[in-house]
Amino acid sequence: MTQIIITAGPYTYGARLETTAAPKTCAAFAAAMPFESQLIHVRWSGEGVWVPLGDRNFGVGYENHTSHPAPGQILLYPGGISETEIILAYGAVDFSSKMGQLAGNHFITIENGLDTLRALGELVLWKGAQPVRFSLAP
Repeated sequence: MTQIIITAGPYTYGARLETTAAPKTCAAFAAAMPFESQLIHVRWSGEGVWVPLGDRNFGVGYENHTSHPAPGQILLYPGGISETEIILAYGAVDFSSKMGQLAGNHFITIENGLDTLRALGELVLWKGAQPVRFSLAP
């Protein structure tokens, strides 16, 4: 089990890569770590924050994909009818874009810090974009 650290705004989370369920997605993302960007609030999907990645290509297709991640589950949408993106659910999510419903690869699960996810989501909603960093745990 590969452990990672996620720092988002003022919060830090311990998480695991879902290497059994989404091996190709995990390998592609691990190769990109440390990964830094900004979290912004979703527009259509409900209670989530996302990292828009434009036309970035991780070279993966669908695996372990869902449209309804639980709080603390992180999806990678590999691109296609909408731009490539990472989405983190902090509450109820129905993953969608202006093109309609999407499915993303569930490849990370937050294990520690779940009690601050709603605070993170509300911070992004009311105060704007927050920095995010994904790195392998030491």
